[in-house]
Amino acid sequence: MNKSIYYLFAICLIMLSLNACNKPLTGAQLLENAIAYHDPNGQWDAFNGSFTVRMETPSQASRNSRISINLQDEIFDLVVTRDSITTKYTINKGDCALALNNSSNFTEEMASNNNLSCERANMYKNYYTYLYGLPMKLKDDGTHIHETVETKSFKGKDYLVLKATYDKAVGSDIWYFYFNPETYAMEVYQFFKTDDAGNQKDDSGEYILLTEEAEVNTIKMPKARAWYFNKDDKYLGTDILNP
Repeated sequence: MNKSIYYLFAICLIMLSLNACNKPLTGAQLLENAIAYHDPNGQWDAFNGSFTVRMETPSQASRNSRISINLQDEIFDLVVTRDSITTKYTINKGDCALALNNSSNFTEEMASNNNLSCERANMYKNYYTYLYGLPMKLKDDGTHIHETVETKSFKGKDYLVLKATYDKAVGSDIWYFYFNPETYAMEVYQFFKTDDAGNQKDDSGEYILLTEEAEVNTIKMPKARAWYFNKDDKYLGTDILNP
């Protein structure tokens, strides 16, 4: 190979490499990078652990929740204490059990007054499993990750933003997940309601600021989640994780 051909070949390799480096990150790639950061050992699918969450809201007593999730055995257990009332919700392979102040003997009126129902138990199961399983839960069936990754500034900081929509059976809200462009840590998420045509209602929904991290079974979870309305930035409350 003469020198001119050699140099041309080398230049072509360099150009191909540069093009590959400059190729925009896809939604699927961003999600994989974020999962690699938050769940580096691939523990989520076999997650079996417990943690406590303290919820602080304006003008209300704090609420303490002890959450146990065993994905392989399909067990979810939640014990909630606020003031002098303790409620317990358990889902075991689809079977529901409830308790009020450590007793399973309570009247319908007592259950109604304390939001104690199997419907609420399943709601809590889906809620906590989803939020503390992010971003891994974005690989669930019925979740659609948009291919285009946006770069946005939010509260004075730049992020890579992933958009997710869902099958109707899963949910109608549109979610956006904001990742640190250097580490791929999830630092904000935001959702909007939709109208009957499926269009985003920009004056609806909430955004959640994630600060600090705590490790639970080697998974990096947000230690504090502060909730705000999208439309007016009204502060709603903060969930604080204690492993």
